[in-house]
Amino acid sequence: MEAGRGVMNPRPPRPDKGTTGPSRLVRAFGSTFSGFRAAWREEEAFRQECLFAVVAVPLGLWFGTNGIERALLVGPVFFLLAIELVNSAVEATVDRVSLDDHNLAKRAKDLGSAAVMVALACTAAVWLLVLL
Repeated sequence: MEAGRGVMNPRPPRPDKGTTGPSRLVRAFGSTFSGFRAAWREEEAFRQECLFAVVAVPLGLWFGTNGIERALLVGPVFFLLAIELVNSAVEATVDRVSLDDHNLAKRAKDLGSAAVMVALACTAAVWLLVLL
C-alpha cells in the first residue's frame, strides 16, 4: 500500500495488453472459447439455454416469413445466452470475493437472476407477438 493513502499498488500489466492486429484477435478468440467452455462445463442453466437455442434458432428461421421476423425470433435467443453468460460472470466474481453470506452478494446474484428472467420474458414475448 502507498503510505497514507490506503491504495494498493496496481498489478503489473497483463501480457496481452498492447497487443494489436491478428495476434490480439487470436488471444481474444482464445479467451472467448475458454469462456464458452467454462460456462458449458460449470453452468447448468447455460447448458439448458444452449439446448433451447439449438431448437429455437432453427424454428425461428423456419417460422419467420421474412428477414425481420427471422431476426426478431432468433435475436432474443442469443440475447438470453449473453445475459446468462453475464449472470454467470457476476456469480463467479461474487464467489471469488467471498463465500460468506452477505446482503450485497445476495443482491448481486439476485439481480443477475432477474436479468436472465427478463431476457426469458423478452424472448417469449417476441415469439408470441411475431407468431400470433
